[in-house]
Amino acid sequence: MRRTGPVEIVRPRDLGEALREVAAGGRPLAGGTDLFVRVRKGTDASPFLVDIGGIADLQGVRETETGVEIGAAATHAQILAHPATERLPVLRLALQTIGSPALRAMGTLGGNLVNASPAGDGLVPLYLLEARVNVIGPGGETSYPVAEFILGPGKTALRPGELVRSITVPWPPDGARAYFRKVGRRRALLIAVASLGALLWLDGETICEARLALGSVAPTVLRPRAVEQALVGQPLAVEALAGLREALSSAVQPISDLRASAGYRRQVAGNLLLDLVSLRSV
Repeated sequence: MRRTGPVEIVRPRDLGEALREVAAGGRPLAGGTDLFVRVRKGTDASPFLVDIGGIADLQGVRETETGVEIGAAATHAQILAHPATERLPVLRLALQTIGSPALRAMGTLGGNLVNASPAGDGLVPLYLLEARVNVIGPGGETSYPVAEFILGPGKTALRPGELVRSITVPWPPDGARAYFRKVGRRRALLIAVASLGALLWLDGETICEARLALGSVAPTVLRPRAVEQALVGQPLAVEALAGLREALSSAVQPISDLRASAGYRRQVAGNLLLDLVSLRSV
């Protein structure tokens, strides 16, 4: 059922006022690229929306000695434009695939997290980089590893009255080669039917450390730890990767929906693993 009445939007002046409005039942709104779709469809029945996009405490990208802290309301375009993210190429590769320039200018990484979609492109690099989600609410501040913050499709660890303040992303160890690719049914503004992000560390052509994260193939972004461990000591070659394709396909937990069948998602996940050989030329 579509929502036909007006949607009330309040615009708090600062973070304290925003928290009071959220505690009163308002749903935080930043870019709104996903939320407004749900509001129009009538699948979000929040009594009112709290526009947090202009709050200074939730904005910006701040570089530290150990990484970057990204405000929950920082847009994808702002993150891509910040020089510090050049040290996080896997994050940049993923954010560059999101929608159109207009969507990247509106959508936020905090919104990606709260939306908690298994197909969220911004989530894959956060799992790879072992980011933390910093939450603020009536009880103070809490920090979660991203894998503990996202509990399932559309489900997070946020409690009533809380909102995401920022995301802390540590620098990866030096020498990482970054990979991100998603596969969809159409080229324009595609939503992934499967995606793979990877960080590989090589000694010559031998893999000495590997991190993998897959989107759209499980209830949340998936880190296939057994496959990561099995890659260590292997050459970065098609033959070695092909030997692990079945293990990766078995590790994923896809569903069938309007965009793709579970079987197709398993096949794509395995094929994406083979494409890691492209990192030999990086």
